[in-house]
Amino acid sequence: MSVPSETFKSLVKAAAEQVIASAPELTSLDQAIGDGDHGTNMKRGCEAVLGKLDAISAQPLDEAFKMIGKTLVMTVGGASGPLYGSFFLAAGEALSHDKDLPDDLADVFSSAVNAVSARGRSQVGEKTMLDVLVPVLETLKTAAGQPDLIARVRSTATEAVERTAPMQATKGRASFLGARSVGHVDPGARSSCVLVHAVCAGLEARA
Repeated sequence: MSVPSETFKSLVKAAAEQVIASAPELTSLDQAIGDGDHGTNMKRGCEAVLGKLDAISAQPLDEAFKMIGKTLVMTVGGASGPLYGSFFLAAGEALSHDKDLPDDLADVFSSAVNAVSARGRSQVGEKTMLDVLVPVLETLKTAAGQPDLIARVRSTATEAVERTAPMQATKGRASFLGARSVGHVDPGARSSCVLVHAVCAGLEARA
């Protein structure tokens, strides 16, 4: 079973538009512990993806993911571009090797998360986007096939992003603040949560 191109297109559109709408919040979070440009950067990348959406959705699924990844690498800037780009490039690569969606979602997502970890040389607990992506991956594994999978994934992302607030950052620009990074939600974790929520909402709308 494979995701229909129109379904894929609608999910990408919804996710990109939600990130764009969330840009002010992401910028505010990043002003507290980073460079203050996460919202602007993510907005620029998502606008670029929307601009290529027809071409992206016309590709086979693996190439579509790779095209998204390349677009984000080229347009997002900062650390987020290579990290999000790596996520989608790795997902596309996994789909190129006998994986399919939605059947192999956990495996594809795992490849993407591992690529982010390798690219950022980071792991869970360091106050990064991985602190949302890894818990979501675990939910995809443990709740696979369950009728409430989408609800569980959404809840996992919501809870995971809030758990970044009491963490002290040990990676990225926020790590320079030391203990002062405590008490703030990580902007990368928040943008990951926004993307997850948008995809969940899109899937529910088509259920």
